Amino acid sequence: MSVDPPSPTSRPLDSPPPLPISSMREAVSQGQTRALGWRQLQLQRLEELLTRHEQSLLAALVSDLGKPPVEAQFELISVRQELRFTRRNLKRWMAPAPVPLELPLRPGRAFVLAEPLGCVLIISPWNYPVQLCLRPLVSALAAGNAVVLKPSEQAPATAAALATAVAAAFPPEVVQVVTGDASVAARLLEQRFDHIFFTGGPRVGRLVMAAAARHLTPVTLELGGKSPAIVLADADLEVTARRLAWGKGLNSGQTCIAPDHVLVEAPVRDALVAAMAAELERFYGPDPLASADLGTIVNHGQFLRLQGLLAGAQARGQVLHGGQSDPERLKMAPTLVAVDDPEDPLMQEELFGPLLPVLSVATLEGALTQVRSRPKPLALYLFSRSPEARQRVLGCTSSGAVGINDVVLQAGVGGLPFGGVGESGLGSYHGRAGFTTFSHHRSVLQRPFWLDLPVRYPPYAGKLPLIRRLLG
Repeated sequence: MSVDPPSPTSRPLDSPPPLPISSMREAVSQGQTRALGWRQLQLQRLEELLTRHEQSLLAALVSDLGKPPVEAQFELISVRQELRFTRRNLKRWMAPAPVPLELPLRPGRAFVLAEPLGCVLIISPWNYPVQLCLRPLVSALAAGNAVVLKPSEQAPATAAALATAVAAAFPPEVVQVVTGDASVAARLLEQRFDHIFFTGGPRVGRLVMAAAARHLTPVTLELGGKSPAIVLADADLEVTARRLAWGKGLNSGQTCIAPDHVLVEAPVRDALVAAMAAELERFYGPDPLASADLGTIVNHGQFLRLQGLLAGAQARGQVLHGGQSDPERLKMAPTLVAVDDPEDPLMQEELFGPLLPVLSVATLEGALTQVRSRPKPLALYLFSRSPEARQRVLGCTSSGAVGINDVVLQAGVGGLPFGGVGESGLGSYHGRAGFTTFSHHRSVLQRPFWLDLPVRYPPYAGKLPLIRRLLG
């Protein structure tokens, strides 16, 4: 696959936006973006962008992350699914939502009107650099906003492809792409946006939130964390192993909702490890580094971080399966690691790579104690046939989402909000939740002139008993 050549309207990397934020906000302020037709036109432009620039975007994903064709195509498919779901429901979402009026306020009409925020900033990460840039863009455009996109500099080929594609598809007063490193993002954050949507790690998320606070700008933070998978003895171990192995191998583990570690009941721990090892070999062969279905680590810095964790586990004799790595090709095999101590180095931060610690627990309660001892995760997974276990997990834990007997796929359900809680994030998107995130919900009360009772006006002498009867 070849990358599309730059279009005549595209800008060189690291260039300033051709229009200031105030100019982008102007069309929104004048009400030009409130019509359903305007919004549907922008969504159509985005759909056409995906078609016209599909090959360049796919090639960029291979260049940046070595994504297998199926995984690269999945990024575009997820944006197309979001587009279809949004276009199908947008008219209903935009409709004024009526609110019942209490008797003293009748006659009248009350409703909530979703209106655009203005000009919003979307800062996207490198692990799914197309999907996590364009999927929130769907929601922002559906809500009637102008948008500045800042793709990650850690996926430079994708950032360049997005800049070219967006400049060809959208007028700059509707959508602009600004590329560059962290200093460029910092300069963007100095400007006054009407909303900032950030996907990335907690450290940078705190910086984004602090910068937004200077202008009292609302933020959505999609962060992540250590998403645990609990496996009980009554689970179907073969299916469980297959789904866990797939979730960890997807994008070489560089997925914010990938299972970060497994908490498995001790009697089935060895059987689960053996089953996961067998599935990983079936997926990627006896030499996983040679597999065309295993992507690469995004850059040398991330590889060295993961290699350090892997080397420590190898030195301590913890590796159960895998362990191969190649710094030249930035490839690392999905690796199962035995962990006995919750304070193990592998349990300190989100791994964001193909290392999967496996910890034994005596009971479900022991697993839940460990889950509650850590910051609330973006995703929590349970594998069990027990309805009681499901209710116990749902009733005494908190997480952005819960997956029961599967992993990752909850993010593909258009009607489910996607977002974290606590340190794993703030706010949500996907489907109607995304439209809501990028809208201001304006309260409106409308009353006629023909009934104007004097009891509400001074002088109040003698009116209190009647007011009490009317208003309670």
